Amino acid sequence: MTVNENDGENEPANENLSDEEEKEFLLSYIQEVQEKLQLKKELRTVNQNALNNRPSESFFSKLDSTLKKNTAFVKKIKNFSSPQIDSYLKDMSVLNLSKYISEVAAALVESKLKMTDVPAAVKLCSILHQTYTDFSQCLFDNWQKALAVKVGEKISNPSKLRVDLRLYAELVQVGVFSNKNAFSLLGSILTTLINMDKEDHFNISILLSFCKHCGDDYAGLVPRKMRILSEKYEIQIPRGTFLPPEKQQNVRGLLREYFNSISKHLVKDHQEMQNFEKQNLRILQTKGELSQDRKEKLEAMQSAFDKLLQNAQSFADILDEDMPELKTQNMPKSEESMIITGSGTDIDDFAINAENIWCDTETQKFYCDLPELTVFLPTAFLNKGQNVPTNETVTEEVLDSELPAEELEDDGKLEEPSAAVAEEENEDPSTSTASNKIVLEAFLNNLPNCVNREMIDNAAIDFLVTLNNKHNRRKLVRALFGVNRTRLDLLPFYARFVAILHPALPEVGAELCQMLRQDFKYHVRKKDQINIESKIKVVRFIGELVKFKLYSKIEALYCLKVLLHDFSHHHIEMVCNLLEVCGRFLYCSPDSHQRTKVYLEQMMRKKSVMALDSRYVTQIENAYYYVNPPEMVSVAKKERPPIHQFIRKILFQDLQKNNTEKIMRLMRKLDWNSPEMSAYSIKCLTAVHNLKYFNIRCLANLLAGLVAYQEEVGTKVVDGVLEDIRLGMEVNLPKFNQRRVAQVKYLGELYNYRMVESSDIFKVYKDYYFFSDVLL
Repeated sequence: MTVNENDGENEPANENLSDEEEKEFLLSYIQEVQEKLQLKKELRTVNQNALNNRPSESFFSKLDSTLKKNTAFVKKIKNFSSPQIDSYLKDMSVLNLSKYISEVAAALVESKLKMTDVPAAVKLCSILHQTYTDFSQCLFDNWQKALAVKVGEKISNPSKLRVDLRLYAELVQVGVFSNKNAFSLLGSILTTLINMDKEDHFNISILLSFCKHCGDDYAGLVPRKMRILSEKYEIQIPRGTFLPPEKQQNVRGLLREYFNSISKHLVKDHQEMQNFEKQNLRILQTKGELSQDRKEKLEAMQSAFDKLLQNAQSFADILDEDMPELKTQNMPKSEESMIITGSGTDIDDFAINAENIWCDTETQKFYCDLPELTVFLPTAFLNKGQNVPTNETVTEEVLDSELPAEELEDDGKLEEPSAAVAEEENEDPSTSTASNKIVLEAFLNNLPNCVNREMIDNAAIDFLVTLNNKHNRRKLVRALFGVNRTRLDLLPFYARFVAILHPALPEVGAELCQMLRQDFKYHVRKKDQINIESKIKVVRFIGELVKFKLYSKIEALYCLKVLLHDFSHHHIEMVCNLLEVCGRFLYCSPDSHQRTKVYLEQMMRKKSVMALDSRYVTQIENAYYYVNPPEMVSVAKKERPPIHQFIRKILFQDLQKNNTEKIMRLMRKLDWNSPEMSAYSIKCLTAVHNLKYFNIRCLANLLAGLVAYQEEVGTKVVDGVLEDIRLGMEVNLPKFNQRRVAQVKYLGELYNYRMVESSDIFKVYKDYYFFSDVLL
């Protein structure tokens, strides 16, 4: 075992050592390092001189070249194990592997090694390299295939790659490979593993293993505790000379970059976990209990964080870096929360959790994860568009004050934005060639067909790269604003389109928001009862832009206030549609929660005092409870004794056609002499509606076999089934429909197994005939 493998074992033991013990521990470490470096140096020298020391052709002619023995040796290598190394070397001494060297190299690469097998595998590869000329190139070719990591794809077998990476690194170090590309392949693998994994850190175990076993040779890494001891006692730790210092510095910089990403991930997860714990505490204070789902989610978050923390600490020690500071939040004091009639949890309980703003993960990704434009455009171009002024005309003071009369009255001067757009379009001179016009028209005509995230993202990038000029931008804004009023499904995608363009072309979003603002004012002042689809389109488009943070929250709340001022007819539908699109987002955002809450209360008060059509009442309630859903009352789970749970499991879940005999043997083992046990078993054998429909025959089969050992069971179950069928006739409730069908099916199967007489079947049929008018 190498010194790096011993680090983890010795660490707990050297925390409280005396000065003499510390110094002895350091000297022991230095001696092990020196021995390891000396062994690798000697082996590297032998491998590098192998060309001059390989045996002649006459040596191979004396060895066994038979197919049977050579293929048997290759099969042994595929199941490589370090305890068998002497056996492998003995076989090699009598075999001529010249014609099978490529198969041997492939077998070594494909074998599933353990970390303890690596030194033996290095020894075997070195002897093969010293004996056969072609082995080094064949082995390298197989490693190129095995270590090919595709960017963006998750590694299917990280455990094997972890061992393979260490083995390949040590083979490179001991000079098995003579070509110059061997080190380049290792650098390429490390770079790919790090660059593709700076967010999720799925490859952390692979890279941590490389640092532990090969970090001292390739990056000049010394564990922090050993560095501190060496400085304390002024004893220098020997360093490997395999790589020059500048190359070691490059590898070390790459690993430190990965550690920095781990630190950010750790801080982020710690913050999220603390927020979740804070949320759970408040729910516990208000409700008195936590749901099982929340407990399980917290446990999963804690487990993932602990694992990441442990790996980060190991990385920090190996790289001699400081751990990030994990700030502890103060738990909130219990305060009286404002209550809304019929409301669910208040904002304090969930504002910090994004899953309450967005319905699911996919929705959150749609509104929050936008393509990175720096991949397609220079950073200077993105920075150039950051200083476009916004056209916000509503402030918090305006929102809290009374609405001026001119905002609500039609003075005849306000022009419909669509007409203004048409006039602008007519006045706009032609600034582009005919071919550019054709390309732009084709792009705009294809825009309504972009009905998923990938298509709309590609369209936005395409516009930025190929169609970005002032004339095309104006045309684009008109096309986005003029979306068909019946295509409400396009509004989220058009809003995402504008959000993607915003870092580079903020004027597109600003102009679109200004046009929607004018169109909204036009429809509110007009006070007509036509064009409802256009009105709904405007408010829903505003709502989508609010969720992408392109349209101000204060402006959206102002729109809500204006509509609530004249809460009638089309304004009711506009309010409901606006709340359905962005109401939840406004309610869960801390900066807009309180005002949204007030407007919701105002809307519900107006609904209660106004004589509204039932259709409007339904729309208002749906919008309100979508924004602020009521608390879900958890159904208390019935507690049953373990033996009762066992009986229900084997009868209602496990029973199938192929295991009926096994279930019957288990049922026979029950204590049928116990009245309680017998009664519950008969109850479960009668409650056939708890089974899947196609398993009813299996239960009848089980009962028929059980009657041979417990005679009274069959009579009691049949009586229970007949009573349940009679009850189903007398109590004609729709919720018992499936139960009635299941019991009748069960009765028929019991007749097939001769548990019921034909007279009973005809009696039930007669009862159904007389009850048919009631049941129908």
